[in-house]
Amino acid sequence: MTRDRVFGLAAGPGRQGSTAMGEVYLKKASGQAKAAAAQTGEIVAGMLAELESGGEAASRAFAEKLDSWRGDIVAPEDWFRDAEARLPETTKDDLRYAHARVRDFAQRQRDSQQEFETELLDGLVAGQRLIPVTTAGCYVPGGRYAHAASAIMSVCTAKTAGVENVIATSPAKGDQRIHPAILYAMKLSGADSVLALGGVQGVAALAYGHFTGHPADIIVGPGNSFVAEAKRMLFGRVGIDVIAGPTESMVAADDTADAAIVAADLAGQAEHGPDSPVWLVTTSRRLGEQVIELMPRVIDALPGLSRESATAAWRDFGEVILTDTREEACAVCDRYAPEHLQVQAEDLDWWLKSLKNYGSLFLGEETTVAFGDKCSGPNHILPTRGAGRYSGGLNAQKFIKVLTYQRMTRGASRDVAQVSSRISRLEGMEGHAMTGDVRLAKYFPGEEFRLSPEASAETETAAQ
Repeated sequence: MTRDRVFGLAAGPGRQGSTAMGEVYLKKASGQAKAAAAQTGEIVAGMLAELESGGEAASRAFAEKLDSWRGDIVAPEDWFRDAEARLPETTKDDLRYAHARVRDFAQRQRDSQQEFETELLDGLVAGQRLIPVTTAGCYVPGGRYAHAASAIMSVCTAKTAGVENVIATSPAKGDQRIHPAILYAMKLSGADSVLALGGVQGVAALAYGHFTGHPADIIVGPGNSFVAEAKRMLFGRVGIDVIAGPTESMVAADDTADAAIVAADLAGQAEHGPDSPVWLVTTSRRLGEQVIELMPRVIDALPGLSRESATAAWRDFGEVILTDTREEACAVCDRYAPEHLQVQAEDLDWWLKSLKNYGSLFLGEETTVAFGDKCSGPNHILPTRGAGRYSGGLNAQKFIKVLTYQRMTRGASRDVAQVSSRISRLEGMEGHAMTGDVRLAKYFPGEEFRLSPEASAETETAAQ
């Protein structure tokens, strides 16, 4: 099918100017984002308690009950050999291509962090070390889509960061093992162990160290509402990347944008699910109206489940917002803080400098969210539900602890101890003050110091 048949218009951007109307919704969402149901929380809490007390036997029982899986839980080596043999060479080439891009970008992120040591004052030396976590758990969805790219995004990034134990898990169902493309991507990315577990039982196995003896220090990766709730409940016991909601995407465009491209990008992201919002903010009324007209045709060209999901997502959660200026459009983007943000407009450098809140940014018509989702390099595990206001996406630095240290000479301790004691007493923390006092008394016997904030005009003896 040709592009013109799908979109019903000739290629090429229009040039009509925008209409000065301020911020106006040409299409507004009719649905409401669903918060995690109380019932989901109750189910997950009960499962986690049972999985912690029941251990590996409980994991196996849930795998059989929920996914009809009775086979191996720890993937044996022959699974990986079989997966590689089953995949076409072109598929393996594509996954290797994606792995190389993701690995290279993650390595640049890792290299951008630096250990250092500095002398803050004569005799006081402080510094930081960069130490990877010991064990990372990577959850890879395996429902209606085979998320091979997600395996690369999580496992490869953790390994590039220097994580010693990377344990991946993905559901196996019925008489089917984990999807061969996911298995191949996990092995390619360096997973040390792979578990055939999905849902809450998969997350719990990572957190509790079932089947590997290595409880995760951090769990990353997208999943359904039960996976997200399990990660939320386990946060604190383990680190997590994000508590992910439905995938969301926004396009910011002016009158130079191609309506057919914009509509394709919105529809392409709407296929994630019926509650995945897609938004267009534009300074061009013509573009906005044309995209609204095109969307039903673009969505109808999708197959089966993709069409059903995109239809519901656009109908209930799609929005088209018209603004008078690009500054207003930028403010809308920052207010929504979308997971994915595409800009199809003139002066891309202005947008790059001006935009502040998003998960990942795609500048220009030549790139699109799907490129980032699959193979271009930056990670696709990103914040949703406005979390882009305070957090970025998964990256190599997420697996690395920035740890500080200090040491000092007795001469440096002389200055620091006095200030520390006075501030401690200002706060009413006598025990803290005492730890400075005893050092002054030991290192400088007989010398007098000002040890309380009230004693600014007189001296006190350090020996207490």
